[in-house]
Amino acid sequence: MTRRVVPDRVRWAVSVVGAGPATRVLEIGCGPGAAAELICPGLTGGGRMLAVDRSAVAVRRTSERNAAHVAAGVLEVRESSLAGLVLPDASTEVAFSVNVNVFWTRDPGPELAVLRAALDPGGELHVLYEGAPPAAVRDGLERHGWSVRPVSGPGGAGVTAVPE
Repeated sequence: MTRRVVPDRVRWAVSVVGAGPATRVLEIGCGPGAAAELICPGLTGGGRMLAVDRSAVAVRRTSERNAAHVAAGVLEVRESSLAGLVLPDASTEVAFSVNVNVFWTRDPGPELAVLRAALDPGGELHVLYEGAPPAAVRDGLERHGWSVRPVSGPGGAGVTAVPE
């Protein structure tokens, strides 16, 4: 059996997310599914995770890597852009991304509108990077009415944001 590598940036991001047993988690840009592999075993009290990626390859890899979590109903994996993601209002307690460029390469207004509606009151968005996040990340969040604070640690840096 091949040993799966979990990058330091993903381990750090999972620690920032801090999901508890009943947490409802949204991962934006799930890639090969390493974060889901770390988070899902702890979702023992009714917690659920939704992992989305716009890449069919990433969705397949995440689904295969986490087949037991999908079968148990703890993990759902969807192919979707963030702007096109349809979620019930207040269905997520914490959302996060690692090294996802949508928050700084253009105006993230449509994506932030989806997240604003999906997050519970008091819910948090963590936009995390292996290195320092581009200044445009903070600027875009603040421009769209999010309160932002920096977060950093071994493995990365980024921002935690809440809708104002």
